[in-house]
Amino acid sequence: MAATDPQFLYMILVLPSVFGLTLIGDGFNKLMKEEGGGIISVVFGFIFIAVVVFAYLFFSSVLNK
Repeated sequence: MAATDPQFLYMILVLPSVFGLTLIGDGFNKLMKEEGGGIISVVFGFIFIAVVVFAYLFFSSVLNK
């Protein structure tokens, strides 16, 4: 598999995206049950998703050159 293959890029970004979505879901679950730490999980989940999107944009621009 070549490093410029888009499937390779998607494969490395899918798992971190699922992890970020899990953090968001867990945070919302804690907020609904009025447990502590829910907002922290949601914030870190959104930060994690933002990092994944930034990495996708960065790597896709680097690999297209």
